[in-house]
Amino acid sequence: MAKDTTRLDDKVAFLSAHPIFRDIDREALAHLCQYAKTRKFRKGAMVLAKGDPGDRLLAVMSGTVKIGTSAASGRSTIFNLVSAGELFGEIAFLDGSPRTADAVANTACEILSFDKRDFLPFMQSQPLLLMKFIELLCQRLRWVSEHVEQIGLPDLQTRLAKTLIRLGERDPATAKSDKVAVTQQELSEMIGMSRESINRQLRAWVARGWVKLGHGAIVVLDMTPLRVIAAEDEPET
Repeated sequence: MAKDTTRLDDKVAFLSAHPIFRDIDREALAHLCQYAKTRKFRKGAMVLAKGDPGDRLLAVMSGTVKIGTSAASGRSTIFNLVSAGELFGEIAFLDGSPRTADAVANTACEILSFDKRDFLPFMQSQPLLLMKFIELLCQRLRWVSEHVEQIGLPDLQTRLAKTLIRLGERDPATAKSDKVAVTQQELSEMIGMSRESINRQLRAWVARGWVKLGHGAIVVLDMTPLRVIAAEDEPET
């Protein structure tokens, strides 16, 4: 394993900027980060494998990590794309069960990890942190519910519009620019439609001036019509 070259101050600064940790005393974070390790992964490298023990909590310092599974047929399903500044692996970490999905470096990335034996005592000493993790788990549950709902939608337009909106809104790094860092193949694996169908739909939206296609990303130029499409299947109240 490569030597951890990330400075302690950089680890503390990263955690201090995270919504879950920013209200924790900086000195306490510095103590925690003394035990935290960083590791760099090349694109396509396995960060965690399904079935691995839940002995680490991880955070993406740079890059993107893909959470999903692969069937014996070779077909892949993406559950989530974890961007810089986000945590992952918290469910198995907290309940002690094996990992339920693979985590693969979607780009070159740097991962910060906390060993369970170091992190749990720290969390138990920080009641505010416990509440933050409860909030995080609630967010994850909502995310899963929305994802399952979108997979069940019959038409591609609605699935695609809802997925782009959801990815854009949850990514603080891209929210200001409306740039969603996802490829058409990744969208295919997320919403269960063919890449060719997604490409046709995106190009129809390009022609209308709603989106622009970039390298490894989609830029939403006009979110309003996508929100209209996404709302069409919402039940009336």
